[in-house]
Amino acid sequence: MSPPRPSPTAPADPSAWQTALLRRARPRAWEFAVWALALASPALLPSHALMVNEIAIVALFALSLDLVLGYTGIVSLGHAAFFGFGAYAAGLVAKLAWPDPVVGLLVATVLCTALGALCSVTVLRGSDLTRLMVTLGTALILLELANRLDWLTGGADGLQGVLMGPLLGRFEFDLTGQVAAWYSLGVACLFFVLLRRLVHSPWGATLMAIRDNRLRAMAIGIPVRARLVQVYALAAGVAGAAGALLAQTTGFVSLDVLAFERSADVLLMLVIGGVGWLYGGIVGAIVFKLLQDSLSSITPQYWMFWIGLLLVLLVLVGRERLLRPWTWFRRAGAQERP
Repeated sequence: MSPPRPSPTAPADPSAWQTALLRRARPRAWEFAVWALALASPALLPSHALMVNEIAIVALFALSLDLVLGYTGIVSLGHAAFFGFGAYAAGLVAKLAWPDPVVGLLVATVLCTALGALCSVTVLRGSDLTRLMVTLGTALILLELANRLDWLTGGADGLQGVLMGPLLGRFEFDLTGQVAAWYSLGVACLFFVLLRRLVHSPWGATLMAIRDNRLRAMAIGIPVRARLVQVYALAAGVAGAAGALLAQTTGFVSLDVLAFERSADVLLMLVIGGVGWLYGGIVGAIVFKLLQDSLSSITPQYWMFWIGLLLVLLVLVGRERLLRPWTWFRRAGAQERP
């Protein structure tokens, strides 16, 4: 939902716009309940702590893509480049320098933010199709580099021997995955609070103006190029943090973190959950991972068929109507009888 537009016959009131932005930025009561339940899930579901950890990581990854896709309209097929770069950065920091998880997370986030700023030139020019191909090419270049530099990354065998120290010097990562789940959930919650505040600020409003009409945004004085560089670098940093969490909580990094399938999966999550609102990535990640886990245990070879069927239903029926099957075959514009 965008801020209320002023009446065409009345002058715009800046204070009214500020009030609307502040109102939208305030968290709702149900959000506190949702995040409290999420943070308590490793204790409530101790046997599924590893699944909770995985969902938290991919949800953070989906948040980063929603920032550039939902709020600026930039479609990327190579967002896994930053996810994988963050995973390798955190793994190498733990293996070669310092095994502290927080230090590795910060280093990976900073490096990926710098990489995102460098790669932002790929989204400043060209059409949407050009951006798709260039972002995909960036991920493929990093994938080939990780494969070739096997003396550093392990190549096709993966980066092994990643041993993490205790979290905050006290909490050891256990085999049940509870500490890892709380760690990933805590980091995801912190980034969500930050991104929620940003997208509901005047800075976030300029992003949505660029998404709706880039030429008009330039005409009213919005620094479009600077905003695109900023949001792309920020999204890359968040994706790198998600990759770092994966490396730290699993103790292993493989070439899979840079594969095209990783970027495709996160796009599917946003299709399922919806773009342009941060909870869409979270909902999509939960639904996608639960479906993947349940369907792969029932039909290991054909679970993607059912995911594809769900996507077809989403396109044909719509996300809102999918939850109301009795409206599927109703003609558009038909009125319900009293």
